[in-house]
Amino acid sequence: MTGRTTFDTLVTVYGGSGFLGRHVVRALARRGYRIRVAVRRPELAGHLQPLGRVGQIHAVQANLRDPASVEAAARDAQVLINLVGILFERGRQRFSAIHTLGAEHVARAASARGARLVHVSAIGADEGSPSLYGRSKAAGERAVLAAQASAVILRPSIIFGPEDDFFNRFAALARISPVLPLIGGGTTRFQPVFVGDVAAAVADAAEGKVRGGTVYELGGPEVRTFKELIHFVLRTIERRRLLVPIPFFAARIQASLLQFLPKPPLTPDQVAMLAVDNVVSDAAKTEGRTVQAFGIEPEAMQAIVPSYLWRFRRSGQFRTLPTV
Repeated sequence: MTGRTTFDTLVTVYGGSGFLGRHVVRALARRGYRIRVAVRRPELAGHLQPLGRVGQIHAVQANLRDPASVEAAARDAQVLINLVGILFERGRQRFSAIHTLGAEHVARAASARGARLVHVSAIGADEGSPSLYGRSKAAGERAVLAAQASAVILRPSIIFGPEDDFFNRFAALARISPVLPLIGGGTTRFQPVFVGDVAAAVADAAEGKVRGGTVYELGGPEVRTFKELIHFVLRTIERRRLLVPIPFFAARIQASLLQFLPKPPLTPDQVAMLAVDNVVSDAAKTEGRTVQAFGIEPEAMQAIVPSYLWRFRRSGQFRTLPTV
């Protein structure tokens, strides 16, 4: 992209209408890129238009299971960004179809036109993972690098922000339930990272500011157990709830029934994921493959989360809380 201005550069963002996608589109728009948002249902992506100037952002139809639609969405783009992922399987939306074959389709489209590629995976991507989710993510990374050796792969831990599906979910559950479950005793460790920091890292990677052919692991400044995170949610929304440890085997039995709900709160595969810590590896820290490699000092959850969980409080009033 030598000699180009950002306005001359077209970036296709697959999955740009989701939680992370909205923040990535905003970050790219602020840097002046033209943005093509490739989604299964472009008629539902109208909320992205106000994030940029008139004509800067437009949506097109694409489905990662359909390589022809992936190719069409990549036409004339100098950068491709793949954010598409699922947390549970439904119908033809299978982990292997989206995380592995779909990722390969995007990478092949990038390779065919010499476009820069940024692929967002997840901490937990591991060929030896006990979860199909983790194994499919690892297979996707392998397929991406085979098709586009210069791709940048980003693995975030759980992502927090105003529309997140973690802190909001447990705050909502705490509002209606007197009991909250601690799967596996709540000892699994997480390293929550702010969605704005992840979006900034994606935008930097799109600009070629970090090494290609590299896997970066993105985590926030603190590591917390699941139990500690639930305590943080309860303190933030000023509620007391009974925390009940549930052994993994019992959680799997419960999840085997819950998985059939339209939007299951828990699946057996997610129980398997909870058996493994979700934190930045020592290797990534030693080799400089963390969020700090982007020049980003990550935001702490204490500075952000209370600003959107206030609505779950009895008083409904925002107050700054002390650090846990």
